[in-house]
Amino acid sequence: MGILRSEQMRHGTLVLPAERARYYADLVGMKANMQFEDMNASSMSRPYKKFTQRIDEMERIIRFLTDELSRIPSANIKTNNVDNFLDHEGDYKLDEVEARLADIYKHFTQFKENNVQLVERRNAAVEERCVVQTATTSLRRASSIAPSHSGEDEEFSASQSLLGNEGGDTRSMQTSFSNIAGVIPQADQDRFARALFRASRGNTFTHFQLIPELLQDPKTGKEVSKAAFVIYFQDLRTAGSTSAMSERIQKMCSSFGVNTYAWPRSYEEAQTRLATLASQVEDQEQLLRAHEGFVIGEAAVLLAPPRVGEDANSLIEEWRLFCVKEKSLYVTLNHFEGNMNLRANCWYPAEDEDQIRGLLIGQGGQRGLSSAMLVSDRGATSNKKVPPTYIKKNEFTGCFQELIDTYGLPRYQEANPMLFTIVTFPFLFGVMYGDVGHGSLLLLAGLWMVWNAESLKHSVPAMYSARYIICMMGFFGVYAGFMYNDFFSVGFNLFGTRWTPIHAEGEAVEHFSPAYDVKNSGAEGTRGPYPWGLDPAWHGSTNELLFLNSLKMKVSVIVGVVQMIAGLLLRWSNAAFERNGVDFCCECIPMMIFMICFFGYMDIMILYKWVTPMENPPSIINSLICMAMGQPDAMPMFNPNVPKTLMVISIMTVPWLLLPKPMILLMKHKAEQSASNSGSNGDGAVYTGHGGRGDEESGKKERVHEEEAFDFGEIMIHQIIETIEYVLGTVSHTASYLRLWALSLAHQQLSLVFFGKTILAGMTFSFPANIIVLYVMFAAWFGITLAVLMGMDVLECFLHTLRLHWVEFQSKFYKADGLKFQPYRHRELLEKKED
Repeated sequence: MGILRSEQMRHGTLVLPAERARYYADLVGMKANMQFEDMNASSMSRPYKKFTQRIDEMERIIRFLTDELSRIPSANIKTNNVDNFLDHEGDYKLDEVEARLADIYKHFTQFKENNVQLVERRNAAVEERCVVQTATTSLRRASSIAPSHSGEDEEFSASQSLLGNEGGDTRSMQTSFSNIAGVIPQADQDRFARALFRASRGNTFTHFQLIPELLQDPKTGKEVSKAAFVIYFQDLRTAGSTSAMSERIQKMCSSFGVNTYAWPRSYEEAQTRLATLASQVEDQEQLLRAHEGFVIGEAAVLLAPPRVGEDANSLIEEWRLFCVKEKSLYVTLNHFEGNMNLRANCWYPAEDEDQIRGLLIGQGGQRGLSSAMLVSDRGATSNKKVPPTYIKKNEFTGCFQELIDTYGLPRYQEANPMLFTIVTFPFLFGVMYGDVGHGSLLLLAGLWMVWNAESLKHSVPAMYSARYIICMMGFFGVYAGFMYNDFFSVGFNLFGTRWTPIHAEGEAVEHFSPAYDVKNSGAEGTRGPYPWGLDPAWHGSTNELLFLNSLKMKVSVIVGVVQMIAGLLLRWSNAAFERNGVDFCCECIPMMIFMICFFGYMDIMILYKWVTPMENPPSIINSLICMAMGQPDAMPMFNPNVPKTLMVISIMTVPWLLLPKPMILLMKHKAEQSASNSGSNGDGAVYTGHGGRGDEESGKKERVHEEEAFDFGEIMIHQIIETIEYVLGTVSHTASYLRLWALSLAHQQLSLVFFGKTILAGMTFSFPANIIVLYVMFAAWFGITLAVLMGMDVLECFLHTLRLHWVEFQSKFYKADGLKFQPYRHRELLEKKED
């Protein structure tokens, strides 16, 4: 019952003592399946809000610590072990974890501030060292150009280097040249140079020197490429003042946020400063290494498992899971109303009611305290609520149920297509894919996924969830491949062909004659046809494509009609289960009659033609056209009155679908309305309650609401749409199943082309060239096979199979408008957060 239909649900009220509400909520989350309704949705009263706010702050700290641990290269946080945490989740208390997190957060913020300061000092020393190295090179060049003026001031040396006036006397100039040096990120270098050129109107000269090592940004931790620069400019100033050009350049540097450093006054000063900076850089590097080692030591506590000898999560991961669980507890308790006793409406599986009651009463009795209580609603009140849909599933059925739920969740107690999809989905895929070789590769891939499921669960969750589907698709691909007798586009002879070649002299085409009992007479000494699949004699024949087209097209139609009839049978089961006689008599029966009288008759003709030897077999397509058009069939397969009668019955089902149901619903509504009016206005009417007049007004409002809810015009329009959709949809859906034939033929032809253009082409070369050519051609064939036939074609067949189930099959019975049952369960919640 839980597979074909969803579990029976029951509505009730859970009452918890306020002093032990958290304990019972935790117990329900661990061992029960209950979905709670928010009783405070209108008032927005959240009595446990302060706890959720505390946990929000704890989660913020954990995210901060996780981000800091990710900056450590050797840090590895162990995760993905929810079971181990749930076994030991009682080891943690909210106050203790909160206090430890606050203390560690304080330490790590101090670590971060100290690290920023150390990195800034180290970067400043490295940047200034690069500036001084640039100055050393410039000053050495200046001294080599003008050795006779080595004793002059630094401004003259700079101007001499800038102007390159080797023989002239620059001391006669009324102006001097100054410079400003600093470091800027290389990404801003060109923009800074353009802005400086515009601001100075071209009266500056800037030299950039790339710093060879990358510097770490102290705020983001990312490595940044920087360049040192020196700006030469004409300094026009009076004694004791700063020139306008210098102020302009300083403002430009400040706007770009560059770091400026003092330019050495002489070559000797540069050398001395360079040695000092080298020592500072080394000291700062040692401090950074020592600080990093200290942080790693502190981080090891968070990275290590909290329990010795177990393959558990890291401590910080355990705290994260604890915060997720605790927050869910208080969020759930916020849904309860009341003060002394907390109450909340809930849904739960009917078969779990005794287990839940025993769990609540037993746990309360163990401690000798007041226990929780579950009150079940078995009256009319619970019938007004729409129950959620709860379907039990395991790892095998879960992946197929996911395909169904992606289209839409089953309505409560509606027939679940998953039971049939387990078989029909991979089977239809195999009919499209049909190749022993390619199907074997897909089957091996699925078996590998099943074998390595645990390693794929968190690394590649998509492959983990689809492992059983892929495995079964590969199996049915092999099965259909044996039916088509196709192995990488090459047929194999397992049982011996049933055709004998006829050698005719002078003819290029070789003919075959059947070597089996064509008429199935059962005469002694005769053999039957090829026992399983397609006879290998068809492979490579000139009329192979014509024969396969006819065969696969008819197989596709038969499979499609059978699946649609199965969908109609599920519609019958829904109507019978709901005891809906109107739908059963006015929809289910005429739909089945229409399907069998036309398309079922077509399948019978196909099967009859296959098993019955005929001298001049009739055309099924022509027979169907004559049947639909009412024309006489020149070559009927059965009595000519049979198709005429079936067509008349098919046409009569259209008004049967269209008119009776709306009329019956209208008559039922009028009868109910008449009974309601007589019950409320008759002499025997009795009004219950304390306010008679108020009850009468309430009854009138309910009757008005019912009249507004029943709209005959809307029901009639809906029925017209349903009738047209089914009648025309049945024709289009039957034609849609021809995609089974089309994709199977495309796969076989692609495989044949790839094999012929690669391996067969390599066989045409003579020895020894064929060895090398075959080696290369095999690699090309295998690569194309994996990319096209194992990649694109598998995805294409999968999508078309999905469409056949969602549209052609499920539209016959599936409403897909159910409400999902979302129980409060710790395991599902933590696994979802883990993903």
